[in-house]
Amino acid sequence: MVSDAIRVSEVKCMSNAGEVSHGMAQIRANPRLHYVSAGEGDRVIVLLHGFPQTWWEWHRVIPSLVKAGYRVIAPDYRGAGHSSRMPAGYDKRTLADDVRMLLQDELEIRQKVVMVGHDIGLMVAYAYAEQFRDSVSHLVVMDAPLPGTKVFDDIRLDPRVWHFAFHGARDIAEMLVVGRERQYLQAFFNARIYDPSALSQDDLDLYKSAYSAPGAMRAGFELYRAFDQDVQDNREALERNGKLGVPVLAVYGAISNTGARIEAMMLEVAEDVTPLRIPASAHWIAEENPAAFVEGLLQFLNQPQD
Repeated sequence: MVSDAIRVSEVKCMSNAGEVSHGMAQIRANPRLHYVSAGEGDRVIVLLHGFPQTWWEWHRVIPSLVKAGYRVIAPDYRGAGHSSRMPAGYDKRTLADDVRMLLQDELEIRQKVVMVGHDIGLMVAYAYAEQFRDSVSHLVVMDAPLPGTKVFDDIRLDPRVWHFAFHGARDIAEMLVVGRERQYLQAFFNARIYDPSALSQDDLDLYKSAYSAPGAMRAGFELYRAFDQDVQDNREALERNGKLGVPVLAVYGAISNTGARIEAMMLEVAEDVTPLRIPASAHWIAEENPAAFVEGLLQFLNQPQD
């Protein structure tokens, strides 16, 4: 069910996102996926957000991509924003299949798409590109470790990513955060940011409204609780199908935890990887330095293909 509080926050902020259309797609028998779309034409970019965000993560990116001639689709993956908060199905292959059904069944997109994912969205974007290889022209991954890689194993032990273990503590994490969602999200964003002004109070209010809805924080934590399954799925897929052949852009913030290791990480699972360092940014790239991100993304997409 759509939260009135989230909708009010989105309307309040909407002038920054340009002209977008909202939709709700029925996926399988139960999940409903909310998405926004903007622009038109055959060149399609799909933007997958991270935690604790929603499609709104991309509101400063969407107008520039539309201006460049792209049709943009930005869903709330299951459990986030206006999408259904299901009791299960938070492994990234299932989330990727949700997105496939949205694109192919609801939106009837048949051409190859550019798949972009940040944070948890990175994991979903990779799962999509790995499972549906003929449906992706380019993969763009942004500042997060990918389960099943050596880099993921190393970063998982870094005390700066303490939240991996905390979010994995079923019921305990919910008990400690409920009623304190805004404080928790504020601390979560501030710990991984270069420019604190990049996230306004309106932005924070929107995310707080989204994740204080019934079941929303639990759904967010379940994304982390599925990591062990994601590790197994990705390792088995790499063994079975080999590395990705599509061009991959590996994006990282100048002072992020993952940093330049994202290039080595993606070379574990892909043949053709281009790194992109975003200055004046930490983890929240699309909000901290959207101009530099869009410039680098378009340069990558405009490179001639063999």
